[in-house]
Amino acid sequence: MKLDSPIFTDKDAAREHLEAQRWPNGPICPHCGNADSTRITSMKGKAHRPGLYNCMECREQFTVTVGTVFERSKIPLNKWLLATFLLASSKKGMSAHQLHRMLGVTYKTAWFMAHRIREAMKEDVKSSGPIGGEGKTVEADETYIGKRETPRVYARPRARKNWKPTKSGKSGGAQKRIVVGLVERGGKVRTFHLQNATKETVRDVLVRNADRQSILYTDESRLYTITGGEYSAHRTVKHSGKEYARREGDVVVHTNTIENVFSVFKRGMIGVYQHCGEAHLHRYLAEFDFRYNRRAALKITDAERADQLLAMIEGKRLTYRRIGEAGHA
Repeated sequence: MKLDSPIFTDKDAAREHLEAQRWPNGPICPHCGNADSTRITSMKGKAHRPGLYNCMECREQFTVTVGTVFERSKIPLNKWLLATFLLASSKKGMSAHQLHRMLGVTYKTAWFMAHRIREAMKEDVKSSGPIGGEGKTVEADETYIGKRETPRVYARPRARKNWKPTKSGKSGGAQKRIVVGLVERGGKVRTFHLQNATKETVRDVLVRNADRQSILYTDESRLYTITGGEYSAHRTVKHSGKEYARREGDVVVHTNTIENVFSVFKRGMIGVYQHCGEAHLHRYLAEFDFRYNRRAALKITDAERADQLLAMIEGKRLTYRRIGEAGHA
């Protein structure tokens, strides 16, 4: 798909493309769910805007954007589709400033468009179930990025004044944001922003998102020692001893897959986005998860990834808070 495609330059072509994605078998009323084509009429004519439909079951009018992240937007639909394609196809993301230049909209508009699209990228982990399974390998690890905006609360007071955690004699992630990631080898990834990384919080992430019939691979961190016993097997590599991989029979024990996921994430956050408010970190994680789970290695093209994203826009809204409320959603 090229950037000069009609769906990116003509709003009618964009609407027809989105209708084909959302309604392959004809319009469906978002208000009552009516899919009977004989009970839905197209409001064609000079008095109505293109793409307007009327449902004779609930007597409500609707367009293809109703019930999606594009709803009630005055931005032309072709610009929405272009922004969606750019965010879906850029491996390390695309900044709001770059979108603002390419789309010809204000920076504020581009920023909000990007967050709406990230909201659509968020996957429903409850319906998809846990990753891994019998005979499959799940790697787990945590990383630290950016200065945290909410002070860290420790489970118990430290004995020494001005004590800070260390790793190999270097400053640890005491004042950084915590991200825990799980990845199934050859499969999907899930990353989470945690306020505190403890055995309890990490266990909660693991048991909710990784099938306990899986083989769990981690580093030597004590966060996983007890929880690892709940899995089919738990193998570790000792990074502090410069061990990054070892062969055990036909398998190689390592956590390089999740380390690679974190590498792409950090290159995007540092090199492209540069600054991210802690309140929005979960949206950026959803963005990088979405692209990894539909990566080129799985034979998914940029156009297919963008169309899969359009299939996820329904039922998700992200709006500015009302005047008087702090910040925006």
